[in-house]
Amino acid sequence: MLPSRPARAPVAVLLAALVLALAGPAARAADPPDREVSGGRLDWGIKASFQSYVTGPIAQGSWDLQGGAATVGESRFRFHTAKGTYAPDSGTFEAGFSGGVHFTGHRTPDGTHELDLTVSRPAVRISGDSGTLYADVTSKAVTAAHVPLATLDLSGTHLRGAGTSVSLTDVPAELTAEGAKAFAGYYGEGTALDPVSLSADIAEKGASSPPPAPSERPAEKGEFTGAAVDWGVRRTFREYVTGPVAEGSWALTDGARDGGALFRFPHGKGTYAAGGTALDAAFAGTLRFTGKNLDLALSAVRVTVQDGKGTLTADAAGKKGVPLVTFDAAGLKEKGGLAVLAEAPTKLTAEGARAFGGMYREGTDMDPVSLAVPLVPGAALPPLPDLGGSTPPTPPSSSPPVLPVAAAGAGVLALAAVTFAVLRRRKSTTDQGDNRP
Repeated sequence: MLPSRPARAPVAVLLAALVLALAGPAARAADPPDREVSGGRLDWGIKASFQSYVTGPIAQGSWDLQGGAATVGESRFRFHTAKGTYAPDSGTFEAGFSGGVHFTGHRTPDGTHELDLTVSRPAVRISGDSGTLYADVTSKAVTAAHVPLATLDLSGTHLRGAGTSVSLTDVPAELTAEGAKAFAGYYGEGTALDPVSLSADIAEKGASSPPPAPSERPAEKGEFTGAAVDWGVRRTFREYVTGPVAEGSWALTDGARDGGALFRFPHGKGTYAAGGTALDAAFAGTLRFTGKNLDLALSAVRVTVQDGKGTLTADAAGKKGVPLVTFDAAGLKEKGGLAVLAEAPTKLTAEGARAFGGMYREGTDMDPVSLAVPLVPGAALPPLPDLGGSTPPTPPSSSPPVLPVAAAGAGVLALAAVTFAVLRRRKSTTDQGDNRP
C-alpha cells in the first residue's frame, strides 16, 4: 500500500510563507529610515607640526581659509554646515562639511610655490568602531575629490540610538596610503594626524523646514523684505578680540546671528532694480565686540549698490551711518528667485578705519560680504554657514543629551616629531606683512 499523501496546506498560508521567505527580516520588521544630518561642524588641525613647518623658517609659507572655513582654538580649522544621513539602529553616520584650507610654501623665483596644497570639503563616514575622513585635495602630486585621507579609530564607541545630535571628541586619526600621496610622501602611511572632533544635528523624524513667514515675503514694484547680509568683519580681528591681549568676546542682539566665521544681519528690506544695477537695503541686528580697551558696536547695517559698486554702512563708534567697507558688486546675479552676491572682497574705508580706532589703515582687506535678496514669494535664503559661536552656549535643562564618545585610551596622540627645529609663526595669506590683528 502506498504511503498516504501529506495534507495540503492552505494556499493562503503557503503564499504568506513564500512572501516572508523572500522578503526576509525586512518584511517582519522594517528598518527605520535614515535620518537627515543638517547642521554641525568638524574641527581638525590636519597636523599641527605640518602647520608649523609651513609657516616656519624653512618653508616660509602661509595658509589661508576658503569657503567660509574658520579657526578654533590654537591650531584647528573649523569646517561648517554638515549635510548627510544617520541610521539610528546601526549607528552608521555619513556627513560632508564645507570650507577649505590652502597651504603654500617654498616660494620659487617665478612666484609659484613648491609646496601648494589645498584640503577642502571634508567628509566623514563611520560604521561600527571605525571610520574614514575624506576630503577634496589639490596639490603638486594629486588633484582629486573625496580622497580617503585618514582612518578614524572609534574603538569602544558606537553611535547607535542618538537623539537629535551626535558629538565626537578627539578621535585618533592616521594617514592613509592615499593621504600619503597627497602629502607627496612627506609623511608615510600610518602617520598620526591631529585628532578629529565633530558635532552634528540630527533632524527629527518627519521634520521639514517651515514656509517663509508672510512678513518675510517680498512686495511688488521693486520692493523686497526678508533679505540677509553676511559679513565676518575681519578674521584676525575676531581672533584678537578673543585672544590673550583683549581677552574679550562678542554678543549679538536684535536678531543678528553668529555663524562663527561670519555674522548674519537679517530681515533686510528695501528696493531693488532689475539686473542688480541698484539696491538699497536696511538690515536688523546688532553686533558688539568687548574686551580690554575695546568696545565696538555695529548696528543699523545698510547695504547700497549702484552701477556695480557696493558699500556697507552701520552705526559705529557713536556715529550714524558710517560707510565701513566698499566692495565690487558686479557679481550680484539673479538665481532661484534671489538676487545673490557671494563672498565679494571688501576694503576698509577711511571712515571705517577711524571707527576701528586706527587699528587698520584705509584700504585694508576685510572679510568678504555675501548678500541674498528674495525677488519672488517663498524664495529660500542660503543657509548661514554653521560654524558655531566662539563660546558654546549652555544647553537648557530640557535639551536632549548629546551622545558622547568614550574612545578607550584616546586622548591626544603624540605628534610625530619633524627632523628639524621650527618656529611657530601662524599667519594667513591676507595678513602677510601686517602684524596687526
